[in-house]
Amino acid sequence: MFAAYAARIDRDQPLSGLELGERPEPEAPPGWTTINVRAASLNHHDLWSLRGVGLGEERLPMILGCDAAGTDADGNEVVVHSVIGATGHGVGPHETRSLLTERYQGAFAERVAVPQWNVLPKPKELSFEEAACLPTAWLTAYRMLFTNANVRPGDSVLVQGAGGGVATAAIVLGAAAGLRVFATSRDETKRRRAVELGAEGAFESGTRLPHRVDAVIETVGAATWSHSVKSLKPGGTLVISGATSGPSPEAAELNRIFFLELKVVGSTMGSKEELDSLLKFCAAKGVRPVIDSTLPLDRAREGFEKMADGDLFGKIVLTV
Repeated sequence: MFAAYAARIDRDQPLSGLELGERPEPEAPPGWTTINVRAASLNHHDLWSLRGVGLGEERLPMILGCDAAGTDADGNEVVVHSVIGATGHGVGPHETRSLLTERYQGAFAERVAVPQWNVLPKPKELSFEEAACLPTAWLTAYRMLFTNANVRPGDSVLVQGAGGGVATAAIVLGAAAGLRVFATSRDETKRRRAVELGAEGAFESGTRLPHRVDAVIETVGAATWSHSVKSLKPGGTLVISGATSGPSPEAAELNRIFFLELKVVGSTMGSKEELDSLLKFCAAKGVRPVIDSTLPLDRAREGFEKMADGDLFGKIVLTV
């Protein structure tokens, strides 16, 4: 079957290890099932895998892609929850959780094998392309907002780095849930798009906000960390799920964190139950993932290049 896969690890030039071509059909051990992929979306995790983060040389070649929507053996339309081993279903009893492509072949292919437990029904209201955007970036944003930040309608939230997958999802989900959403970006076009998607205001990175917020959704890391901490109300919550600009800010702002009793919460992905809630929320409220572009699987390299350049707003989807 045709697939996009990591053939080599290159920390400096990750795309040099990306190959497109034929790979063996997936094997479905007991408790697993094979899904016919109709659409799959890219994540920064796929670029990090090509750099060897979370993926060792011993597991190569590895088909990339965590997020997929497609059909099962009975023709049912389904979505794949990409966290494997969180509950023990379909894996060894002592296996720690991982994303699909850290141990098992991924979804940038015509077919993918996953534990049966990881398969959820796709709402009829969502297209395959839309559903394929949800299991990583949108699920991450959903958990950051509603589980870890624990915000409620009327609360205010700052989303750093408008344009990225998680940030875009947080803007759309927050606005749909009745939050007052502010966003930042260095790019004027991305700031305009953030407002179009429901942000109350969008500002140049580092700009002082109209008022302090109840929570900050942080995925940028070092470049925006100080601004995130300074933007919080006393007792506010900073939720971080990534650090695309680096993990080591110049100022940790520890004095401000303890004096204002701020909460800093790490967040990674989400549960199957949260994904189910996210799917139902999108279907019921008419919320749709923001798709930057859709490409056929044989043009996957174009999608990887666009994501690596940061020249996108929303998700890149590959169709099979």
